This record gives sequence, structure tokens and C-alpha cells, in this order.
Amino acid sequence: MLGFLSLCLPIFAVVGLGWAAVRRRMIAPTVTDGIGLFAFHFALPAMLLRLMAAQRLSESFEPRFFAGYLSACLVVFFATMAGAMLLARRRRGQGAAIGAGAAMGNVGYLGPPLLLPILGERGAGPVAMAIMSEVAIVIALGSVLMAPMGERGVLARVLRSLLFNPVLLSIGGGAVLGALQVPIPGPAERFLAFLGASAGPTALFALGGTLGRLSLDRRMALAASAATFGKLVAYPLLAWLFLGPVLGLEWFWVQSGVMLAAMPTATNAYVLAQRFHTGAEETSAVVLLTTLIAAVAFPATAWLLTRPGPGP
Repeated sequence: MLGFLSLCLPIFAVVGLGWAAVRRRMIAPTVTDGIGLFAFHFALPAMLLRLMAAQRLSESFEPRFFAGYLSACLVVFFATMAGAMLLARRRRGQGAAIGAGAAMGNVGYLGPPLLLPILGERGAGPVAMAIMSEVAIVIALGSVLMAPMGERGVLARVLRSLLFNPVLLSIGGGAVLGALQVPIPGPAERFLAFLGASAGPTALFALGGTLGRLSLDRRMALAASAATFGKLVAYPLLAWLFLGPVLGLEWFWVQSGVMLAAMPTATNAYVLAQRFHTGAEETSAVVLLTTLIAAVAFPATAWLLTRPGPGP
């Protein structure tokens, strides 16, 4: 357990560094926005393209993993949304925002630095499929459900933005190169490795800077508790159920899915809710609360999954 804490806590410490820098006004929030844009548009795509291209498609893409992980994601999304609407009497848009908070993990920014040291470069495949599930599909669903009734062109705008999403494009490009077994030329590979090496620190620092602008009081913590439970407890359990007992996948895929499902909520969920002016306050509380809890909960989850003899 101490080994996983020593592996994970420095990563969360970079998030804390970004948080402290913004809270103490050492840097302007726009600086972390710029760092985040660099990580999202350049560093993270470079890393994913290189890792995906280095593996055969049959090794990095497992259709049953994608189906099982996506199923867990959608169950959490719709169950949380329904609970928010029926039990907490939230409107459809607010319910969808809270559902997105429970279903959208920070798999892009936290996935690579946390999973790759544990699972090796093969972990890039599960990370890529989790990004496809939680970014492409949940963003599309959430956008349609958060938009005011009758608003036109929402789905078209979302699909257009996804088509030009640099992270999704890098995953697709890397998968094609891996399937065709086309090696990346040496200078290009070194360029991608050098650029991609900055993905973790820059993305995590930018994440901390975004969290530094959010606040959490007792009332909002209580309001966010159900979505937090869905994100950090129900989602990993469903991922284990679908990938393990139901689909009978190799333990590597079960480990990967559960750890990815145990990631804290992505700030994208808050940005999405803010864009549609619905449920932003609740979603921001979920982002902050899950990140605080995951700093300890994720190492515990990883330790449980990698103990001797846990597999089927």
C-alpha cells in the first residue's frame, strides 16, 4: 500500500501545486488555461499517438473491454441523472450535468501518469478506450440533454468539435499506424517522445489551477455526495462486474477498467455544465470532492487490484 501511495501522491502533488499557485495568486488563472491548452492540443496527443502506434491494434484495442467499460459508464450516467431528477427534484439539464459529473473521469490527464507506471505501455490501449467512452460519448449525450429544449444545432456542433478533437485524432492515427504496423521514423519518434513527456506535468498542473478556482462548502459537499459515490464507488464496481464476471476478460483488462473508473471527475464535466448554464455549481463540487478523495482512494484501489492472486 505504501508503494502505491509513494507512486500516486507525487502525481496528485503536482495537482496541488497548480491549485496552490492559483489560490495564492502566484500565477494568473489564464496561465494555467494556456498550460492546459498546450497539454490538450500538443503534449497529450503526441504521447498517445506514439504509444498507440507502437502496439498492434489487437493488443491495444479489445472490443469487449470497450463495450463493458462503456456500459458501466452509461449506467452510472443515466442512474445518477435519474436520481438527481427524481429524488433531488433537479431539472433535466441539471440532472444531466450531475450525471456527467459521475460518469466523466479524468482519464486523459490522470490516466497515463497513474496507469502506465503500474501496467506498462500496454495500458495506453485501455486509457484510449476510456477516453473514447467518457469524452466522445458522454460529452455528446450530456450536451444534448443539458441544452434547452428545442435548441437547434447542438448535436451538430458537438459532433464537429469531436471530429477535430486532437486527443481523439491522435488515438485514431496511432491505432491506424499500429494496425498497419507502420513504424514512426526515428526523428519523428524522438520528437513525439520529447513532446509527450511533458503531457503529465503540464496537464496535472493545469488541472490543479482549474481546481483552484472552484470552491466547496458543506452544503455543496452534501449535494455532491451522491454523484461522488457514483463516481468513486459504483462506477469501479460496475466496471469490475461487467469486465470480469460478465465478460470474463483477462485480468489486465479488468484491472485497467476498474482503475480508470476510479479516477476523479474531469474538469470537462464542469466546463460542459458551465457552457449550458445548468448544474455548474453542483458539478464543480463533484470535481473538487472526487479529486480530494481519489488522492487516497485511488492508491488503495490500485493496491487491492495488484495484490498477489486477485485475478480470476
